[in-house]
Amino acid sequence: MTGGRCVLRTDGGARGNPGPAGAGFVLADANGARICGGGRFLGETTNNIAEYEALLWGLRSARARGCEMLTVYSDSELVVKQLNGQYRVKHPNMQPLYAKACSLLAQFRDVKVVHVRREENAEADALANQAMDARETVGDADDPCVDVQATLFD
Repeated sequence: MTGGRCVLRTDGGARGNPGPAGAGFVLADANGARICGGGRFLGETTNNIAEYEALLWGLRSARARGCEMLTVYSDSELVVKQLNGQYRVKHPNMQPLYAKACSLLAQFRDVKVVHVRREENAEADALANQAMDARETVGDADDPCVDVQATLFD
């Protein structure tokens, strides 16, 4: 378990929007040492839903690894602005994902959600794309970080 501050980078994407989609994340400690990361094929969905699924998976993994404080980096301006209260969540398919994200974020002692440019999120993007290409889960996040089957979509 890690304790302290962690850094979470998340990315989701869909080819066709909606289309074949994937979610990816990388979890690191405060010094930048990689803890775990993974990509998961999501089937047919939208880019925005894939972005939220990546975030949820990453948040659950951070909690499972004992992170108490978290800085989340995402290249989804929509997700970041929704979570920071700058945008309302209007779409009914997004509201439950937003609610789950808020519930998970509240479990951390301190959390920041920051928008970054796509190139600053290359590893999470690569994992999401690898999962889309393979149409399966990739990376090392299933074990030891978290049991994805039990938690990703609940």
